[in-house]
Amino acid sequence: MKNKYRTHRRAGIYYIEDTETGQQTSLRTRDSKEAETLKDAHNAAARDAALAVAIGAAYFSNRDPEVKTRTWRTVFDEFVRRGKKQSTRDRRTRALRSPDFDPIRNKRIVETTSSDFDAVLKDRKASVIHNLRVIHNLARGFGHLPFDIIPPKLWPSAARKTDKRATTTEEHAKILAAEKNPERRAYYEIIWHTGAAQTDASKFSAENINWSEKTFAYARQKTGEQAILAIGPAFAALLKSLPTSGAFFPRIPQSTDGARSAEFCRRVRLLGIKGISLHSYRYAWAQRAYINGYPRRWAEAALGHNSSAVHWAYAKGAAVKCPSLEEWNAVGGKIIPLVPPDPEVAVNE
Repeated sequence: MKNKYRTHRRAGIYYIEDTETGQQTSLRTRDSKEAETLKDAHNAAARDAALAVAIGAAYFSNRDPEVKTRTWRTVFDEFVRRGKKQSTRDRRTRALRSPDFDPIRNKRIVETTSSDFDAVLKDRKASVIHNLRVIHNLARGFGHLPFDIIPPKLWPSAARKTDKRATTTEEHAKILAAEKNPERRAYYEIIWHTGAAQTDASKFSAENINWSEKTFAYARQKTGEQAILAIGPAFAALLKSLPTSGAFFPRIPQSTDGARSAEFCRRVRLLGIKGISLHSYRYAWAQRAYINGYPRRWAEAALGHNSSAVHWAYAKGAAVKCPSLEEWNAVGGKIIPLVPPDPEVAVNE
């Protein structure tokens, strides 16, 4: 069998050349024996990929004795363990239980090929792509994986993304009108006014209000960021209708995120509203902020820094009706014309 690779020397440095494509790669050595050894290894790998993996694992095991037996399940467990919060660890555990990860779950890391990853990514789900990439990089970082299975620039993008949509003012009004439970109705209203995440809003209490400064402040559970919002007239009316001490919502915090989302989805389904969830209220707040010219840095502070809702609304999610240039240039009630006036008339004036 003809060897796939050959060596040659240029300026004292040995190079390896693919005889089929002509591609040349530096071996980074001036030693002829070392160059011959590297060439033989490349040719052996070309003849038998499985043999190459076994040889590589044999060399690699001198540094890491477990390299021959370590599976991706070990990296999965480490990925879950490194979550800072229990909610994060629970979310990662649920994600990794997906059948999408079955092709590599018990696969030995050193035997994994790009075909195995292709099997995981066949549906190109955004969450699967993200989690697999993090797990891949974690394995590389710990030295469990001596090479990139998928190069950084060749990772696939999600095949389909769920379009994010904000709750409209009309939809919000319908939801409030249909909701007969006073606690849930007030809960939906406070999310509308604050743009808070559903878990944060469920824990709001009278202690979040500073009436002397007319502000409403709370710490985001997810990031720890402090959000401070000025209290407007409509928001003030809502807050005054809620308990003046203690928690605003006695029963809502006792339910889970999933239960609150399911209840909301049931409500909008009965109303025939499609495409929104509780999180859509967060997008609605950001969208209204954008349309009304609210500075982006304030919107980020209100919703939590690096908020995806702000990015969505300020990048593409909201349509703004621009005023005419004539109206925008009105000064003192007099509209400045776009066409310069006749010079003679201007002088006479």
